[in-house]
Amino acid sequence: MTVVAPKLTLERRLLTEECELIISLDEVGRGALAGPVAVGAAVMDAKGARRRVPEGLRDSKLVTERRRPEVAARAAAWVQASGVGWATAAEIDQVGIMRALGLAASRAVQSVVEQGVAVSDALVLLDGNHDYVSAVHPVPLRVRSVVKADRDCASVSAASVIAKVARDTYMAELHVDHPSYQWDRNKGYASVEHRDAIRSLGLSPHHRSSWAIADAPTLF
Repeated sequence: MTVVAPKLTLERRLLTEECELIISLDEVGRGALAGPVAVGAAVMDAKGARRRVPEGLRDSKLVTERRRPEVAARAAAWVQASGVGWATAAEIDQVGIMRALGLAASRAVQSVVEQGVAVSDALVLLDGNHDYVSAVHPVPLRVRSVVKADRDCASVSAASVIAKVARDTYMAELHVDHPSYQWDRNKGYASVEHRDAIRSLGLSPHHRSSWAIADAPTLF
């Protein structure tokens, strides 16, 4: 199957007609059984939108694990600013996954604000069909939700791969203290080995204990 590279068509139009900056957001880890959810942010202005899309940039799900770090590095160098926001497994248990996604997205936006990005000049481009960030962020945001933006919009693909590499790295670090769950391989998702370890050992502090984990469908 031929994978079509993401374009900058939408970003260029928005930067011409509606805004001075785009803050593109995408989440990773929503369906995992353990670990945080992460949201990547990638900032683009009109000048950046005229630059060539980095080689190999795709939605993180379409980039092999071996290549993701180099693609993420190219993506971070290509955009004007980038960052990752997090919500912990404990926060997911406390407020639910959608509210936790909003917290992570708000923190991702704040991370680029701290790098000098003005949200008053920006349109937030959010992958999916639901705005989960506006209700959480402390100041008003202009948000545009776009289905399949991670596949079709290069700036959102950049946010996706940056977040994916950051979260995968974090899960590999957690694996050192909890090797039986094999998070270095499954990254907290529901592999057969991960569920077998849960049945044998129970839940770690990093599991989303409010979820019906033992009977979760296998994703790998």
